Amino acid sequence: MAINTNSGNSLESEIARSYNSFSGSDIRAQIGNIPFAEIQAISYSVTREKAPIYTMGSPDPRAFSRNKRGVAGSLVWINFDRHALLNIIYEASGVFVANVDDVRPEYNPASQQQLSQTAIFSSSLTRAVPIPLPTTVDSAEVPINSVSGFKQEATPWYSDQILPFDITLAGTNEIGAATTMKIFGVEILNEGMGVSIDDAVTEMQATWVARLVEPWSAVATAFPNLAGEGGS
Repeated sequence: MAINTNSGNSLESEIARSYNSFSGSDIRAQIGNIPFAEIQAISYSVTREKAPIYTMGSPDPRAFSRNKRGVAGSLVWINFDRHALLNIIYEASGVFVANVDDVRPEYNPASQQQLSQTAIFSSSLTRAVPIPLPTTVDSAEVPINSVSGFKQEATPWYSDQILPFDITLAGTNEIGAATTMKIFGVEILNEGMGVSIDDAVTEMQATWVARLVEPWSAVATAFPNLAGEGGS
């Protein structure tokens, strides 16, 4: 027998359509316009300096001054067979401005590119200009014929080289209620990972700072027959 889910004749409780909650399995993350499918967790905190002002004659503060605010957090994601965050940047053709004589990994594969079986064993460090690695500082100088002549666009090989990006979180639960939030101007500070005999998966963690957090907001449901008129 077919179930009628019209809001006027539905099997769902009115309470279920009025109180909405979301779990991690209801929420997906996106960097720019590319889904961050490997993400496992994201957290943030907003801190602000507020200092008490004291005057003689009382042990209690007379007022509080308001000063700087900071937004910071952490990211955790799974690596399947490549660095998941850098892979998103490769897909988006993301670059940054590097020194032409920076020492960098020989292999910095673009999205979907795979190394040969023996490539990593013969890989070494390299430069974008023909300057040998074992050289002194004075002999490694790059002639400058223009103000930015010693710079070039390069694909990041560390997460902290990624230019600021936005993270959007979009959630829709099984009732049809929807919610979203956004973090603006994310800058990666640190990243780390490890493998051991006790690790069943390979995950990476990164800490970040950001410019602004747009808090969670209810979104008009795309499934009004399920969420009802009182849904998100």
